[in-house]
Amino acid sequence: MEDDAPVIYGLEFQARALTAQTAETDAIRFLVGTQSLKFDNQIHIIDFDDENNIINKNVLLHQAGEIWHIGTSPADKAVLTTCYNKSKKCCILAASDNRVVSCAAVWRMPSDWEAGSHESPDDSANNPQTLELLCHLDDSTHGNTACVLWEPMGDGKHVISLADNHAILWDLQESSTQATVSSTASLEGKGQLKFTSGKWCPHHNCSQLATANDTAIRGWDLRTMSQIYCIENAHGQLVRDLDFNPNRQYYLASCGDDCKVKFWDIRNVQEPVKTLEEHSHWVWSVRYNHSHDQLVLTASSDSRLILSNMVSISSEPFGHLVDDDELSEGEENHHEDKGKEPLKDSVVSTYEEHEDSVYAAEWSSADPWLFASLSYDGRLVINRVPRALKYRILL
Repeated sequence: MEDDAPVIYGLEFQARALTAQTAETDAIRFLVGTQSLKFDNQIHIIDFDDENNIINKNVLLHQAGEIWHIGTSPADKAVLTTCYNKSKKCCILAASDNRVVSCAAVWRMPSDWEAGSHESPDDSANNPQTLELLCHLDDSTHGNTACVLWEPMGDGKHVISLADNHAILWDLQESSTQATVSSTASLEGKGQLKFTSGKWCPHHNCSQLATANDTAIRGWDLRTMSQIYCIENAHGQLVRDLDFNPNRQYYLASCGDDCKVKFWDIRNVQEPVKTLEEHSHWVWSVRYNHSHDQLVLTASSDSRLILSNMVSISSEPFGHLVDDDELSEGEENHHEDKGKEPLKDSVVSTYEEHEDSVYAAEWSSADPWLFASLSYDGRLVINRVPRALKYRILL
């Protein structure tokens, strides 16, 4: 098999929740959450053997309900969060009716699971163990939870949940078995405002949060839980996802139902710095590469995953590392001083291994050249950055 050939894994269940393992990243690991109304839902732990191009899977039961979002602790590889649908009469938000509501919880993988209590991956799939519930992240006053965000590079003791029009900062205590509300912020305005997604900024001592609601993007100072910027009409339709550039502290990417991907400098939000229009349907996910921020993944309902090389707005526009302060004085003047043009932005590859809407894409935390994508039909595809581009970046 060629080095750049994709590796495909079918879950046999519908799925749209995908994340990469972030703690102890010595192994290439992705977690997928399923959506099934007939069977117990599951977390599929996908370990990828890069040398042999082989996927090893293990399965854990998530009996709480259909999984819509999944996140992993940055400090403990056995701890994760899920957002899931459940009948209201069974949820912690107890009531007399049985409407479906979205709940959130913190879980731990079984203590003996990592040690290999199952004889083989097949044994795990046929006789899966159940996740251990550590605590709920639901509050009867806050409503349906859209997602849970772990503090980037943190100690695993702080998460934010976005529930209806509330952003809730939680402190996790006693090995994550207790969660207490530290502070909250709320969307205010006409109509039923609801958060659709968010991203905890890894810069500024992790004191900022970006959120999306309808067509708007907002920035929040977590120290005061107050709004610090707002992009009212960031997209022509619903904003689906956000991601911060890991190397340029003021740069934020967004995507939405207008089929566009936009890049913003949050110091000046009047216009996007750059706009991509490569997709033909809703764009569900945008992800910066953790190490080489010119590499950007986007996933869409057009069944395609696109890898773009956005080098002109990266931290290495001239092939060397440039910090934000150097560029903030005026990129045009800087370009002239250097005496040469920045490298050109381009679409590196369009991946078409999926046959259904691609809801999520994630870079591996262990290997910066490897990424996974997930479509609604339960197809997980693992791909690599083309070798030619990899060596051009490195050399």
